[in-house]
Amino acid sequence: MRFGGTLRRIRAATIVAIVLLPSLLPSTNAAAASGAVFQPTVQEPRAFGYLLGDVLTQRILLQDGDREIGSVTPPSLGRTDTWLERRRVRTETDDEGRRWMAIDYQLVNVPTALTQIALPALTLPSSSGATLRVAEWPISIGPATPANPFNAGDLQALRPDRQALPLSTAPLRRQAGIAAGLSLLTLFSWAGWWWWRNARESARLPFARAWRQMRRMQRAQRDPEPRMDASTDAWLCLHRALNETAGHVVHGGSLPALFARAPYLQPLRAQLEQFYRQSAERFFVRASTAEAYPLKTLCEALYRAEQRHQR
Repeated sequence: MRFGGTLRRIRAATIVAIVLLPSLLPSTNAAAASGAVFQPTVQEPRAFGYLLGDVLTQRILLQDGDREIGSVTPPSLGRTDTWLERRRVRTETDDEGRRWMAIDYQLVNVPTALTQIALPALTLPSSSGATLRVAEWPISIGPATPANPFNAGDLQALRPDRQALPLSTAPLRRQAGIAAGLSLLTLFSWAGWWWWRNARESARLPFARAWRQMRRMQRAQRDPEPRMDASTDAWLCLHRALNETAGHVVHGGSLPALFARAPYLQPLRAQLEQFYRQSAERFFVRASTAEAYPLKTLCEALYRAEQRHQR
């Protein structure tokens, strides 16, 4: 009887275990999924027809069935082998709300003949603990040009230099003509202004008029080396210019008033004092021993000082 009771208790425990087993399965699957390694859905690029510079895009579904796997660590960028370089990794969402990891590869090198290569295999860990494993994807790449040219018609190993198309020089000649015309117009305008300014100063400024008259007197004399100091008209011409500049008759004792009105003549003070001494001897003493005076030199110096002052 004791044996039969024990058997009944074992059967009851077994039934209870069978009933409770389904409730324990989800936690067991979740624990297994946390460290699971699975192959996700992958949209592979075309497997053929690639040349130098082409870009291939591989898309990986970041989902295990109906279960999200969290964030996935992307692969590193850079060269993956002799032929490919991983350029960009981004996350995209399709119309159904599913997340995809898009990886761009660019072909950076090509062989001399048609060759098979492969997009590299990937192992991508996720924040949920699951690991995505993507297998290699074989593709074919071809050379940029055949190793041996066809040597038929225009398909030759070397092509002749292509002649550059002749450029029309008419616009350049027209622009050069316009620039030259404007330059000449500017030059003539400047020369005309300069001539007009000098003519106006010669007619308006006292020492400019005196300098012009003194040069005219010198050309009228026949002596190749005329003595301007012997010409009474030259002395009077310079006296009139000094009087007009001062606004009154100037003599040796009134030179300070002249310098007060025309301070730019101050550097010529010694020459002007000598000029008035010589003038007094010439017109009032009439001494035969009066020394020759460089009248033309003084007139030119006064004209240059007046010209600098006007500028």
